[in-house]
Amino acid sequence: MGLIRRHPALVPLLLLLPGLTWLVSFYLAPNIQMFASSFWSGTLESGFSFSFSNWTNYTDALSKYQQQYARSIQYGFVATLICFAIAFPLAYFIAFKAGRARSALLFLVVAPFFTSYLLRTIGWRTILGDDSIILGPLKAAGLVDPGARFLDTPFAVIAGIAYNFVPFMILPIYVSLEKIDRRLLEAAQDLYASSWGAFRRVTLPLAMPGIFAGSLLTFIPAIGDFINAELLGNPSTTMVGNVIQRQFLVDRDYPTAAALSFMLMVLILAGVALYGRLLGTDELTSKAI
Repeated sequence: MGLIRRHPALVPLLLLLPGLTWLVSFYLAPNIQMFASSFWSGTLESGFSFSFSNWTNYTDALSKYQQQYARSIQYGFVATLICFAIAFPLAYFIAFKAGRARSALLFLVVAPFFTSYLLRTIGWRTILGDDSIILGPLKAAGLVDPGARFLDTPFAVIAGIAYNFVPFMILPIYVSLEKIDRRLLEAAQDLYASSWGAFRRVTLPLAMPGIFAGSLLTFIPAIGDFINAELLGNPSTTMVGNVIQRQFLVDRDYPTAAALSFMLMVLILAGVALYGRLLGTDELTSKAI
């Protein structure tokens, strides 16, 4: 305590220490190991050797798995848009219109997390099955071709991703909307702004920090997901996460898996930086405060 009194500037550093220790131990160190593994050559049986000049793992990964990378970006982007289309109206209703039902609605938003991610995805196999509660009645009524199916299609994969990650979009947007000072909206109306004008000039700009955070929290895990593509898709809907999982756990090709993982991480970081630059992270931070 005496040291802290003499050097109060140490207090922020001490508060940061647990978080920094966590990040170094479980983020920085594993990523350094993964980066080093991407330059290995050899097999698990014969052993691996490291050579920094060995870039073949990267060139081979890019040449073989371009489609999986493109498909992952496409599915993640579409799922993020779907999540936003669902999340913003729902978050707006909870923040401005729900009243006493607000807590109950927020509980319903997070309620799916009480069930395993894997079980929720398996549940979608039942929902989207050929004779499910969706397709079964439509086929029986003759409204849909008897051979039509949702399961094992890109639609099923994207729907599963959107369903699993939509709470990550709802909650940040709700927080931003809930923090908006209602007097700002009243002032806009006093200045003869229409409802749409007040929404466009006041509500939407102030909600941008939540939209930014929700987009990242949705897109980043969606692009690396492999469970939905594995359980709801087919071989032609394979995402890069499926390739990485197979390389690590089935083929035991650790160098290729590490190269794929590191390139995916770099791709995501570049996308996040570009997204933040386009929206203006400084402006978003000032609005959040």
